[in-house]
Amino acid sequence: MNKIFEVPLYPYERHADEDASSPVRRKVVVIGAGPVGLAAAIDLAQQGTEVVVLDDNDKVSFGSRAICFAKRPLEILDRLGCGQPMVDKGVQWNTGKVFFDDRQVYEFNLLPEEGHKRPAFINLQQYYFEEYLVNRVRELQEQGAPIEIRGRNKVSAIGTHPTHVVLEIDTPEGSYNLEAEWLIACDGAGSPTRQMLGLDFVGRVFEDNFLIADVIMEADFPSERWFWFDPPFNKGQSALLHKQPDGVWRIDLQLGWDIDKEREKRPENVIPRLKAMLGEDVKFELEWVSIYTFQCRRMEQFRHGRVIFAGDAAHQVSPFGARGANSGLQDTDNLCWKLKLVMDGKAPESLLDSYDAERIHGADENILNSSRSTDFITPKSEISRVLRDAVLDLSEQYEFARPLVNSGRLSVPCTYDGSPLNSADALDGPDRTRPGSPCPDAPLSDGFLLDKLGDKFVLLTIDADAPDVIVEEGIEVTRLALSIKDDKTLALQQRYLGKHESGVYLIRPDQHVAARRPAFDENQFRHAIRRAIGKE
Repeated sequence: MNKIFEVPLYPYERHADEDASSPVRRKVVVIGAGPVGLAAAIDLAQQGTEVVVLDDNDKVSFGSRAICFAKRPLEILDRLGCGQPMVDKGVQWNTGKVFFDDRQVYEFNLLPEEGHKRPAFINLQQYYFEEYLVNRVRELQEQGAPIEIRGRNKVSAIGTHPTHVVLEIDTPEGSYNLEAEWLIACDGAGSPTRQMLGLDFVGRVFEDNFLIADVIMEADFPSERWFWFDPPFNKGQSALLHKQPDGVWRIDLQLGWDIDKEREKRPENVIPRLKAMLGEDVKFELEWVSIYTFQCRRMEQFRHGRVIFAGDAAHQVSPFGARGANSGLQDTDNLCWKLKLVMDGKAPESLLDSYDAERIHGADENILNSSRSTDFITPKSEISRVLRDAVLDLSEQYEFARPLVNSGRLSVPCTYDGSPLNSADALDGPDRTRPGSPCPDAPLSDGFLLDKLGDKFVLLTIDADAPDVIVEEGIEVTRLALSIKDDKTLALQQRYLGKHESGVYLIRPDQHVAARRPAFDENQFRHAIRRAIGKE
């Protein structure tokens, strides 16, 4: 078993707040030191906001858990200063293969175009991800950033007020109270915060059960996603194979309904299933085993006054499609710049309502895709199975059938169509960079576009004139001036201009497009800035 599970990364230390005569008030408290909570804390700390992370554990999560991290979250992690360790350690992949029975019916490439800094996906155990995030927290602390993690600090009660939240916290040395101007709950699918506030999910729970086994073995399978429908080693069910670092392989096996979960997790029952898949002669050892069911649910609202939910605490989706941790990182990416502006008095508190609007839109998109994946993978009637199998047969010979196959539509970044922060599209440019869209990367002569955008408001001009700086409502927007003359690959032109010779984009701090026009118009862009911060 990997020793990383046994090492406290943020052991309990008594804090002065525990001895204060009255509760100390902190700017932001994050509950949960998993990937989503740590990402939120790092994002805020990089902007100079005081943040305290509370977790009832002091180590990384047990087991590999989330392993597939998509291109867009990797780009977010670059902005947080910890993307490179992830990519260096992770197994990169772009290709997936789909099998039906014992034959491959087709394969697909998730990133067929060149000119991106990051791959379509990496596979990396969640415990490494959490370790790299904690390392980033330590780096920020050394630089004087106002961030801390308090291990073995379990929140046992929450009181909400119009201006703050009161937390009762249990530690190995007793209890203490702490106040927070804002509370971000990232405490997972079972979210004690959600339960303490009497809140719940709406949505679907599916009956099928799936076995996850992380297996250590030497194998020459390529770094690809392999998915089987009705394989000979798991008849009538499905299977999934992924490569992870350190010779670890993730295997998912569908088990069906009405099973004894504890019995199925026993090695004497797991190992024969794996031998049937891998072969009797393959030597392997189990690192981690779990059983899960599909849940496609969310809270009706993610913001409740001064308490804001993110990640699995706010929404749950099936693992197929890699939408859990990836969507959670997009939650915090959306939230933190808005919260910073509100706390600094540069935006109205109502700006946070756009977090609800945009990320509920994202959650609904993920839930729809996950529900469709689940219905395709686990047909609920014999006629549904017959139709599914016919689609799989057709997909081997006919390309038109392949988009109908759904082995887990893989995570793609969310476009906030209809967001109240978007300005009307005045460019009629490429659809992929319409207002609300995350900026696609593009190679530049001295690096990549997304690295240049950073985490501030940016006025991106392509062969267009504009001021170097615009200040509106206390928001400083700096210009990034580019030209397609330096665009050797034509990626910038294709992704941002299309048929136009010039373009000007207003980019939000989370690198989503707020507005675009063929040329700079000061009045229009000042309106766009105000709209992007919730003042219009």
